[in-house]
Amino acid sequence: MTILIDADGCPVVDLTVQTAARYKVPVLILCDTAYQIQRDGAQTLTFDKGADSVDFALVNRVHPGDLVITQDYGLASMCLARRARILNQNGLEYTPENIDGLLFRRHENKKLLLAGKYPKGASKRTKEQDITYRNALERILQTV
Repeated sequence: MTILIDADGCPVVDLTVQTAARYKVPVLILCDTAYQIQRDGAQTLTFDKGADSVDFALVNRVHPGDLVITQDYGLASMCLARRARILNQNGLEYTPENIDGLLFRRHENKKLLLAGKYPKGASKRTKEQDITYRNALERILQTV
């Protein structure tokens, strides 16, 4: 298993790298030139800015059994098709059973935006979210 992080705007890069090190699981950070995230204990690949450039680079590198960290439902769906496991920054594991509903909700929110209605944005990240995420990550890594 390798952990691949869609690092553009990802709040759990450090937590993921620290946790993966304890389990001796390699980490690959993928980001664009706007972020350029470097962490000890992880390899970083940087790509040109552009619509979905990091997403496509990640999908091309993911293998069955890898773990992908992303909050992007579209990327999660593509990685599920490659038989990877996918976890979001709040500890939710994307699965074939829940991805369609999540994609539908994204579609509905996009329609609201186009109609000029703005759904409530995300609130500030809490320690509880970090704990929930770390627990979910560790549950997955313990099965490796």
